[in-house]
Amino acid sequence: MRMSKMRVFLVFLCLWAVVAEAEILKYKDPKQPLNARIKDLMRRMTLEEKIGQMTQIESKVASPDVMKNYFIGSVLSGPGSVPVAKASASDWVNMVNGFQKGAVSTRLGIPMIHGIDAVHGHSNVYKATIFPHNVGLGVTRDPQLIKRIGAATALEVRATGIRYTFAPCIAVCRDPRWGRCFESYSEDHKIVQSMTEIIPGLQGDLPANSRKGIPFVAGKTKIAACAKHFVGDGGTTRGIDENNTVIDSKGLFGIHMPAYYDSIRRGVATVMISYSSWNGIKMHTNKFLITGFLKNRLKFRGFVISDWEGIDRITSPPHANYTYSVQAGVLAGIDMVMVPKNYTEFINTLTLLVKSNVIPMSRIDDAVRRILRVKFVMGLFEDPLADLSLAKHLGSQEHRELAREAVRKSLVLLKNGKDPKKPFLPLLKKSRKILVAGTHADNLGFQCGGWTIEWQGFRGNNITAGTTILAAIKKAVDPSTQVVFSENPGSSFVKGEEFSHAIVVVGELPYADKAGDSTNLTIAEPGPSTIRSVCGSTKCVVVVVSGRPVVMEPYVRRIDALVAAWLPGTEGEGVADVLFGDYGFSGKLARSWFKSVDQLPMNVGDEHYDPLFAFGFGLTTQSRHV
Repeated sequence: MRMSKMRVFLVFLCLWAVVAEAEILKYKDPKQPLNARIKDLMRRMTLEEKIGQMTQIESKVASPDVMKNYFIGSVLSGPGSVPVAKASASDWVNMVNGFQKGAVSTRLGIPMIHGIDAVHGHSNVYKATIFPHNVGLGVTRDPQLIKRIGAATALEVRATGIRYTFAPCIAVCRDPRWGRCFESYSEDHKIVQSMTEIIPGLQGDLPANSRKGIPFVAGKTKIAACAKHFVGDGGTTRGIDENNTVIDSKGLFGIHMPAYYDSIRRGVATVMISYSSWNGIKMHTNKFLITGFLKNRLKFRGFVISDWEGIDRITSPPHANYTYSVQAGVLAGIDMVMVPKNYTEFINTLTLLVKSNVIPMSRIDDAVRRILRVKFVMGLFEDPLADLSLAKHLGSQEHRELAREAVRKSLVLLKNGKDPKKPFLPLLKKSRKILVAGTHADNLGFQCGGWTIEWQGFRGNNITAGTTILAAIKKAVDPSTQVVFSENPGSSFVKGEEFSHAIVVVGELPYADKAGDSTNLTIAEPGPSTIRSVCGSTKCVVVVVSGRPVVMEPYVRRIDALVAAWLPGTEGEGVADVLFGDYGFSGKLARSWFKSVDQLPMNVGDEHYDPLFAFGFGLTTQSRHV
């Protein structure tokens, strides 16, 4: 009898353990409500595990053991940070999965989120489709095109096992001297607002019953997005990168903030803070705007992330008082810190600040709650590891055709014939002999610009796959047309060859961030002399490849046609499509084109507005097939 009772008791204990275990694993049950899963996981986490979730480290310092031992919540692959040179989708997936296996092997098995700067396509990755930079996409004024680009980018990012991009940049660039102006869609916040349609392209369309501010990422073909850089990054004094934006509240909230309303309404998962200051207060320390406005007023429920070493740069010089910087940044409302290398210093510093009661546990819990919310929404707990099922989408022909379409629609025709009654474009495909000249005609790196493969971009044609403008021209013309390429020909050569006409492709050299700040905004040498020697000797169209308006006023009279091509990316055939009339020009300037840098800053609506080409200007042509 006793033995029977003992057996019943043991069975009861086993059943109780099973029920208890089911209760314990509530956070792993996708059928549970989101907030219940977050709450259940949070109550199990130690301070060490929570601070680990707030830590983002660079892949160069990451390893499965680091992920496991420090409970790291996120990894990023910065520009130029790759598994191996010319890495394949398989190389990327294997690297990401290695880090992920380390993360999920921890006591609670919390997966990490891997981020990358896929800012104009999956632009860090070999053979990915590189779309035009935002400065060109704003010209299209086509939100649905931008949404399709977002969807294509998401597929290519997922193809490499990554699920998070630090995009879109929704800066409103008010001064083209800023080295990041090419990352901005327009000087007009309304255009920038409309371009936030890229967010549902990246993340998926919000369900009809979604609450405002709740992040949303749909399924295995989508990725988490990041609206950046909050806020006012495009309005700094004289366009100096990371500088001070001097503007009243009406200006900040009327010009630089509106695109964040749209981004949050579209369910953006994360927001990145700007290096810049607002009226002398570093944005990384601005509790009023980060916590008071973004989180409390706008009801943003995703997580806020710092920029690369953004915490360090709170002080001048950077890292001068790291304890203060961590305290100020976290108390301001930053949830995840892009450390990205000295992670032990960050973890130890933040731990000490919490244990000393300088930073309350409630602030840590708010940060971790937001990070976990995004991870749960992304489905990371159910499906932490990547596979190669989407590898075929990386640089696919379908995506290259989409990029080619975007190039066509981003071109702006600024001049078409010295006599308006005799348009110079479109060019005839069948001509006796044409000259193609200029530093940018046969240079894939130049036409892609910064944030491509490397942080500052690259030079030449051997770093990734694509079509140069010269190659596109050769492919577009009639087989009987002789195409002669000379990068910087002298006038005597041009006159002696009796060309039917010339196509001159010149512009800026690649740059990113502060390296792109410019006080003169001139095209790179020998561009000006190429324009003078070629266009002074034969009929010519000048194609400008640049991340912003540049000095062109001295050359406009001598050239027959002028095209702003911005930074078109890998698909140079989009330029040839329009030059030769397979498609018409349709783009309208989303930035004012100045006469002289002395006029800057100058934006549409300003009292003294006297541009070379006004905001909204753009000549049109018809397709020859119409």
